[in-house]
Amino acid sequence: MFSLHSTLNKNLYFRALNIMYMKEISSEGIQKAVNILTKHTDSKLLTHLNACVHCGLCETSCLFFKTFEEPKYIPGKKVDMVSSIYRRYCTFLGRTAPKLTNAKELTEDYIAEMVDSLYGSCTMCGRCVKHCSIGVDIPFVVRTGRRMLAAMNCVPDTLQATVDAALNTKNNMAIPKEDFVDTIDWMQEELQDELETEETLIPMNKENAEILYTLNPREPKFFPLSIAAAAKIFHVAGADWTLSDEMYDVTNYGYFSGKDEHAKLIAQHMYDEMAKLKCKTLVLGECGHGTRALRWESPNYMGQHPDFKIISLVELIEEYIKSGKIKLDKSLNTKKYTIHDPCNITRNGGLFDSLRFVVKEAVPELIEMEPFGSDNFCCGGGGGMLAMSEYNERRLKIGKIKADQIKATGADVVITPCHNCADQLSQINHEYKLGVEIKSVAEVVADAIML
Repeated sequence: MFSLHSTLNKNLYFRALNIMYMKEISSEGIQKAVNILTKHTDSKLLTHLNACVHCGLCETSCLFFKTFEEPKYIPGKKVDMVSSIYRRYCTFLGRTAPKLTNAKELTEDYIAEMVDSLYGSCTMCGRCVKHCSIGVDIPFVVRTGRRMLAAMNCVPDTLQATVDAALNTKNNMAIPKEDFVDTIDWMQEELQDELETEETLIPMNKENAEILYTLNPREPKFFPLSIAAAAKIFHVAGADWTLSDEMYDVTNYGYFSGKDEHAKLIAQHMYDEMAKLKCKTLVLGECGHGTRALRWESPNYMGQHPDFKIISLVELIEEYIKSGKIKLDKSLNTKKYTIHDPCNITRNGGLFDSLRFVVKEAVPELIEMEPFGSDNFCCGGGGGMLAMSEYNERRLKIGKIKADQIKATGADVVITPCHNCADQLSQINHEYKLGVEIKSVAEVVADAIML
């Protein structure tokens, strides 16, 4: 068993263990978990399970290990955790001489360790992959482990509740439709006052529009000004666009829970809404994992490529600037700015150039964090961590690395194209008394628009 000497780790471990005892791990559930390791159509999983050479280079790439400095947090240990189960159930030597190969059985104790390590100690940010000497796809292995836990009904309740809300209400915060519509009406009135017009600025449920725009539910709940900012950009650019009051949620926490069938259902909601409204382009709002889950992962869930175009808001704004559809005056933004790179947009999504182009067109002074771009540290809120309240203390502790990065820039404003990141940044802003503003890309662009 890995080191559990700190009070924090002991409490979290025994809480996970208690959850396992309450859920009754069945032999059928264990077999389903093992099947995930054996029923693969390609060799990717087996390659990554057997490729780690235990060099230790992944250690200092990880927020968790850098913060707590315990062996259990080493990313390679998470690979070992899954590969040890593979050896136990899927190899002759592991079945006959498990101690010789360090093969592990899926006992309730070991499952509890898996929950704590694979859900509670990893944001799936992928920084470890960048520093791995042979390129083991550690987040892929971690998500495979999560899929195994999901097959045994061992997803943390708080994360599963977020998935259930999306399945049942079509948004992960279960915002009632009337509340959402009221928020949109309020933002439209604010924008109409700013632009001195009475025309519809935030169209709803418009059929045959070129663009269906999506949101992170944190926007109508906590950050409604970012909705008005995007609407202002669309208006000035002359975009043919719409929101849906039925399915606007860009997020997909089924990707984090490991239940692919749930991820597929959530993605299907968006596919169906595109078909219903007959829109041509799905524009993904500022959400890192939402962009990844819908744009790059949904064809895996759906077993087909969508018959519509998918693009991020950052890329669309870049297009508007380059085509002259919007003109910006960066002197209208008067503070010092830095960028937090969301892992799923920059490191895993390759949008470094698009993000830098847009921000540099909108602000007078950009101060980069160190490191930045594809090597930037995760904020600590990814991988479903924000949804799992049982790990709040751990999440805020690992957030100090990002807090120190921000403080070192001397910036007044942190820009991030991800509302999950914005939420985590807001919390570490308060926790570590940074005194900065957190803004979306749409907000800083909207502030710089020349009308």
